Amino acid sequence: MKKQVLIAFALCFLPVAVFAAEAGDKASLTDKEIRQILIQQSQVGYPGNCPCPYNRAANGSLCGKRSAYSKPGGYAPLCYPADVSDAMVQNYRAQQGK
Repeated sequence: MKKQVLIAFALCFLPVAVFAAEAGDKASLTDKEIRQILIQQSQVGYPGNCPCPYNRAANGSLCGKRSAYSKPGGYAPLCYPADVSDAMVQNYRAQQGK
């Protein structure tokens, strides 16, 4: 079941990753695009099904308050654009050389 969730997650975000790669080739990424990339990277590193409230638990229900985002301590995934600071965006740009 966990493998199916990971595959589904990867398939959902593959178009965004391809778009980001193409956008990087044609022009520099917008702050909005970088925020989305950082959110995705943060969630991919989470070992469970519920990094964010809007994700789905193994039984198909919304994670909501059971998510890591909603619980203090432990993992602190980025879930929303407001979670990504301007400094994080600038750091991403610096690391990518853009």
